[in-house]
Amino acid sequence: MRILLDTHVLIWWDEGARLHQEAKRAIRDADQVYVSAVSGWEIAIKTSLGRLRPTRTVAAAIAQSGFEELPLRLRHAEAVGRLPAHHEDPFDRMLAAQAQAEGLTFVTRDPAFQAYRLRLVRA
Repeated sequence: MRILLDTHVLIWWDEGARLHQEAKRAIRDADQVYVSAVSGWEIAIKTSLGRLRPTRTVAAAIAQSGFEELPLRLRHAEAVGRLPAHHEDPFDRMLAAQAQAEGLTFVTRDPAFQAYRLRLVRA
């Protein structure tokens, strides 16, 4: 299985907290685990606003966990335009578009993603 982590899932994995056993197992057993560049962007913005205080960079967390960065591509941006308006958060819409475009299972706790045609693992 190839999976994409929602931003909060990356943070929780890195902190070693909050994840359901199903999500932990999916992450450990996945063939590939991706973290979107969009999550790095979201974390950077929230950090600059004082809403997050990460202990290390997203790149360091990805590398130490053995995950792979998923770059933002034009086909992902175009896919956002084809998504139904189930979610207002632009970061989350892009993550949904990336998961769809790349055929990835999405790991999240956000129930809004259930409205999209995604394979989901509850975090």
